[in-house]
Amino acid sequence: MKLIETRLQGPILLEPAAHGDARGFFLESYRANVWAEHGVGDVFVQDNHSRSRRGVLRGMHFAVGAGQAKLVRCARGAILDIVVDIRRDSPTWMEWEAHVLDDEHARQLYIPIGFAHGFCVLSDVADVTYKCSTYYDPELERGFRHNDPDVAIDWPQDMELIVSQRDLEAPLLREIYDTLPF
Repeated sequence: MKLIETRLQGPILLEPAAHGDARGFFLESYRANVWAEHGVGDVFVQDNHSRSRRGVLRGMHFAVGAGQAKLVRCARGAILDIVVDIRRDSPTWMEWEAHVLDDEHARQLYIPIGFAHGFCVLSDVADVTYKCSTYYDPELERGFRHNDPDVAIDWPQDMELIVSQRDLEAPLLREIYDTLPF
């Protein structure tokens, strides 16, 4: 696996070695000891899979309580994957970074506890899979508005964004600052 540098401290981006020929390809999509060599020791307890069409925007989501680390990859298509630092005492509080995850490079993004996550589908369809360090609990799920002007994420402008009503009605990050446990 090849380590790709990230700007924020915490997220880790790896690109696996793909072995391909005329028949197709083979790659290891997850190997615990390789991730551990890069500082990821989380035990993942749940795998999720979403399929979305072009323009679908999901986010910005995170979990409170024990928090939830994620290991995200795009198994089909392409997404613009976004992480935002929501650690209140962090020098990069409210800063974000974006990575294109696609089925060509098979890059995977580790998102540690203390970061919000969201993505926008760039291809006609995208299958996104992610491992989670804690079980989904709707009582612990939180989020903030994807277009929060204080965070100012640069979402794609060349398409109509399709956002759920729940995500459209999410609060601004500054409105939930005092409730963040990170």
